[in-house]
Amino acid sequence: MYWELGYGFIPIVLIMLVVASVRILREYERGVVFQLGRFWKVKGPGLIILMPGVQQMVRVDLRTVVMDVPPQDVITRDNVSVKVNAVVYARVVDPQLAIIQVENYMLATSQLAQTTLRAILGKHELDQLLAERDKINQALQQVLDVQTDAWGIKVSKVEIKNVDLNESMVRAIAKQAEAERERRAKIIHAEGELQASAKLLEAAQKLAQAPQAMQLRYLQTLTAIAGEKSSTIIFPMPIDLISSVLDRLSERPKSAAPG
Repeated sequence: MYWELGYGFIPIVLIMLVVASVRILREYERGVVFQLGRFWKVKGPGLIILMPGVQQMVRVDLRTVVMDVPPQDVITRDNVSVKVNAVVYARVVDPQLAIIQVENYMLATSQLAQTTLRAILGKHELDQLLAERDKINQALQQVLDVQTDAWGIKVSKVEIKNVDLNESMVRAIAKQAEAERERRAKIIHAEGELQASAKLLEAAQKLAQAPQAMQLRYLQTLTAIAGEKSSTIIFPMPIDLISSVLDRLSERPKSAAPG
């Protein structure tokens, strides 16, 4: 009876060993296999067979992970305090390094992203932080990618999400923007006056070449004024019309003096 019971357990034990030794890894998973505590190889995807009690496997996900960097208190180079949060896109490219070189590669990457965010943004002024966000994102990605390369992590993208300012700083920026708009308006007005003066000078030179054109211009101006139904019309009298009369008046005393 004992031998019958013992032989009956053998198939059950074999089935349990087979079940314990079989692993199935998905297409986006890899298994870092350790044999007697030492690294053996990286396996997967598909069906993996392990030696129970001798080999152990750690699953590693190769898909891109989105890590939300919590808001960080940053002091910019021009001593402005802001709160900045970002998002980091990273994935494992070397499962062996990700498991052996760091205890928790995702936590390590997240903490490194926070410190790098404060360090990089502290080297820029507020205007650069608001206007040159693409360049700052690229700089953050390059720094993180270099530092996480030893962990087998590839940081593919870093995006700054929000830049929060206090109310006093928002008012100061609004005043600065208003002053900038006024400055541009004055420059545009001055440029318009300069262009108008150049055109007026050109028109005056052309009118000086033909005095009759000036008379026509006076008549056109008089017609425009009359069309406005004004009771008072101020019309400049050109010197050319009365120059002959003035000449005659100046000649009469000279002719009357000898008599």
